[in-house]
Amino acid sequence: MKLGDLEFTAVEDNLDLVAKPVGNAVSDFGLKNVLVAKIDPSLADTAAFCEHYKIGVDVSANCIVVEAKRADKVWYAACVTLATTKADVNGIIRKHLGARKISFASMDKAVDLTGMAYGGITPIGLPAEWPILIDSAVLNTEHVVIGSGIRESKLLVSITLLVSLKNTTSLDIKIR
Repeated sequence: MKLGDLEFTAVEDNLDLVAKPVGNAVSDFGLKNVLVAKIDPSLADTAAFCEHYKIGVDVSANCIVVEAKRADKVWYAACVTLATTKADVNGIIRKHLGARKISFASMDKAVDLTGMAYGGITPIGLPAEWPILIDSAVLNTEHVVIGSGIRESKLLVSITLLVSLKNTTSLDIKIR
């Protein structure tokens, strides 16, 4: 499938273009229609990626990892928002997760826990116990371009597939 200047093909035929946890999730859970396209890793950041490959920011999503704390308990969650959206981490997300304190996970911690490259983290293949919070604006698209777990490629997935991932909740998490 062609989108912008990229030709996306089946992940199953290109497992070298995704992080190991992503490839494992696709095969272990029988995820269908997960497509991948190779990109220049120096253009993996959203603004540069969208401009260079002519992909609209309205179909490009980011996945951020947050660290939540309450008393002695620490846990992690992923938040998926369109590139045009800023997530309300300290308000909506913190309250939804029932955390007393919340912050973006450090780069080292996010990479270590996900097995994915920073700047390429994706909701597909995250640890099974992590909540995945998808901003409701993402649901207004048919498909979305997200990270592949590495900076050398991007995934194209349907919203139906994205919301079917384990522990996924849709809510309005953007800053108002």
